[in-house]
Amino acid sequence: MKKSFLIFLQLFFLMNVNAQPDRWQQKVKYVMNIDMNVQTNRFSGKQKLDYWNNSPDTLSRVFYHLYWNAFQPNSMMDNRSRRQGTISLRTDREGNEVRDWDPRIGDRIQNLKPEEYGYQKILSLKMNGKPQTFKVDETILEVKLDKPILPRSKVSFEMEFEAQVPLQVRRSGRDNPNTTVRYSMSQWYPKICEYDYEGWHPTPYVAREFYGVWGDFDVSISIDKTYVLGGTGYLQNPNQIGYGYEEPGALVNRPAGSKLTWHFIAPNVHDFMWAADPNYNHISKKVRNDLTIHVLYKTADGTDAQWKGVLAAAERALPYVEKTFGRYVYNQYSFIDGGDGGMEYPMATLLAGPGAWLHEWLHSWYYGMLGNNESLYPWMDEGFTDYATGRVRAFLENQTSSPFGNNYGAYFSAAKSGKEEPLATHADHYNTNFAYGSAAYGKGAVFLEQLGYIVGSETRDKILLEYYRLWRFKHPNAQDFINVAEKVSNMKLDWYKEFWIYSIKTIDYGIDSLWEENGKTKIRLRDLGLVPMPIDVQLSFKDGTKQVHYVPLDLMYGEKPQEVDTVARKVYEPWHWTNPTYIIETDRRLTDIVLAEIDPSQRMADIDRRNNKLELKW
Repeated sequence: MKKSFLIFLQLFFLMNVNAQPDRWQQKVKYVMNIDMNVQTNRFSGKQKLDYWNNSPDTLSRVFYHLYWNAFQPNSMMDNRSRRQGTISLRTDREGNEVRDWDPRIGDRIQNLKPEEYGYQKILSLKMNGKPQTFKVDETILEVKLDKPILPRSKVSFEMEFEAQVPLQVRRSGRDNPNTTVRYSMSQWYPKICEYDYEGWHPTPYVAREFYGVWGDFDVSISIDKTYVLGGTGYLQNPNQIGYGYEEPGALVNRPAGSKLTWHFIAPNVHDFMWAADPNYNHISKKVRNDLTIHVLYKTADGTDAQWKGVLAAAERALPYVEKTFGRYVYNQYSFIDGGDGGMEYPMATLLAGPGAWLHEWLHSWYYGMLGNNESLYPWMDEGFTDYATGRVRAFLENQTSSPFGNNYGAYFSAAKSGKEEPLATHADHYNTNFAYGSAAYGKGAVFLEQLGYIVGSETRDKILLEYYRLWRFKHPNAQDFINVAEKVSNMKLDWYKEFWIYSIKTIDYGIDSLWEENGKTKIRLRDLGLVPMPIDVQLSFKDGTKQVHYVPLDLMYGEKPQEVDTVARKVYEPWHWTNPTYIIETDRRLTDIVLAEIDPSQRMADIDRRNNKLELKW
């Protein structure tokens, strides 16, 4: 009896140690059959959507995204883009006014011809076999249900729709003028909106970022048999398709007729993308027993060697990526020539050339497997991905200096411009594209590198892995990340969230003065900014030795571990954040000191580093 009780206690302990946070989530299963006409650039589709309402709420209506309706003159995206073109950011060195255009869009939507429009038209919609009442408001379909969906129940929607592929403008479309790719098929199907603990998220397609329901996709695409496809999911009929997908040694047996039907399944993803072109080259490699990487590209621009280099570099980087950020859980990934720069999707990315492959691939962790609401937290996707990109690029290039100079530079530029907006701003609500980019990418990446300054780099890396473990496939928010960071670091970090995410206050510390008193040197530090931080001060002496003087912040209720074992460190009582000055001291004489420097690692995003460093020339 005693032995059984001890076993029970051990199991209970293990279950609690390994327990993951539970947050209810809706679930979907799409089955879609698509018939593509490459002459008219239109397709017809049938969609069956099983929808599990795992919430405690009764749903009287549902919403779908109809993204392609944005690609019509006077759409919300068109109006927003043209409005940005009226905003002046600065004057360049030649005296030209720099405006806030998104160069990929500009005023192109306004000039589309009817045959170049994008649209998604809903022909019929049923729930559990009964027709439903619906209305379309541009990129959002609202469905008023004849019978509510009860909590913890399942319904099935059946839809018939048709669509016209827009001329390539933003992310998706046809006949890309730069890559010459025929079809970049993203945001291409009616996609049910996310319903979570905050309610429905029927976000119109105005500018950027996405949020989707985790689920399974079963997609069959019939298209002219000369076209080669790639994208999300696992091809189910490779020996009927060929084009490099066939099993080793298999004979390709394509059915008769002018079309091929490509059948894909994709488990536990929140979106599905595909691309098609008759002139794709397809190369692939199994980089581990359960993972194959594909590359589909065109060679018209002479980039064959670069595309092949992407495959080699991804294979080399994968062990480091998984060790640092968590395991890639799917069985394939595809780098695909297309799109308008780079845009990530589950198991695949669209790339306008091979250059941006690393950033888009690393989205697989933060966009693909963690999947936060990018409209509300774009920095948790773009910023974290940019941070990961810096880390992995440094690994690939054996770089020893900081890989985040561009991120800090983007943040400093915005902070000094008078146009910065808080990270907490909704992605579509930033006043300028400039403010969005510098925040979501620059300040978002700085958030993680600076977190390493606050809690220690090794602790920050443990936080990232624990965040991945606890919140994979669960749509985490900013507070969820902070909770993980606090538990791993054993520090309070709510202050960091409040200052760095919800404000545009800045950091500015300086060395105020040095003097000798009773054989000891005292150094007064001054806080000139509005964001408090813990402080590292490094003193260098004539004899080549160094000391680190570490002053924790009172709001942390803890201290970071010593990061450099070869340099002596002195730890002080916490600095109360309302105090403008703090005095540290060393037993060494003033004339022994040759350099005093606040944050020699330069991970703290101090807005004015000129007063951080004092060189003494005796």
